[in-house]
Amino acid sequence: MIAVLILLFIWESLHPFYAYFSGSFKERGRHAFRNLFIGAINGLMVGLIFVGLWFAASVWADESRFGMMHWLQDGFGLPAWSHAIGAILLLDFWTYTWHRMNHKIPFFWRFHSVHHSDSKMDVTTASRFHLGEIFFSSLFRIPLIILLGIYLWELVFYEILMFAVVQFHHANLGLPEKYDRIMRIVIVTPNMHRVHHSRWQPETDSNYSSLFSFWDRVARTFRLNPKPETIKLGLDQFDNEEDQTVKGIFQTPLKKQD
Repeated sequence: MIAVLILLFIWESLHPFYAYFSGSFKERGRHAFRNLFIGAINGLMVGLIFVGLWFAASVWADESRFGMMHWLQDGFGLPAWSHAIGAILLLDFWTYTWHRMNHKIPFFWRFHSVHHSDSKMDVTTASRFHLGEIFFSSLFRIPLIILLGIYLWELVFYEILMFAVVQFHHANLGLPEKYDRIMRIVIVTPNMHRVHHSRWQPETDSNYSSLFSFWDRVARTFRLNPKPETIKLGLDQFDNEEDQTVKGIFQTPLKKQD
């Protein structure tokens, strides 16, 4: 994912949609460092605590033939490729559901607001999640792997694919609307996700999809803004510079949220 990050970072530098960092590479570097540092801490925690637990859950489900995809495969003789496709779709539906829960349940929103408090969204914002949100997300993956009957390689493949798209739709790209429109038939795009990062709550509470865009259409949470350049990103209560420091970001869940 580092290669995708570098490619998108260069692309958005050459053709930015918003002129946040015009003439200030130092400010952009500081912004990127904060977000990527937080992302690195999250990755370290996941690697040390959860990857082994995910593997154990996957092995147990496989050996016990427990979980939805195993039952479908054994009951109907489905080929391995259909198991993988089903697993990816189910994982992405869960990601949509989890994301929506983070907006609707106040306790989870306290952590998720860290991601939305970035008023200068770019490709590095894709890594900006509070350690608490990643902890709960990773913890819930354990029973999910068992209930769905997910192989670990399917989870890894989904994570790589999903995060590449997440980096893409967070990137500050000046992508022509006609291309954005075609791509968002299938995946989440920058103009679609900018709406989700709006300060206006009716827009914030829309477009929860991470990889495939059709979940929002099915659930009727899809929304577009015909003038995405007018969208104000971030959260009003976290505009102070101290809120954007690494320390301030980690303390965000403890602060007043309304």
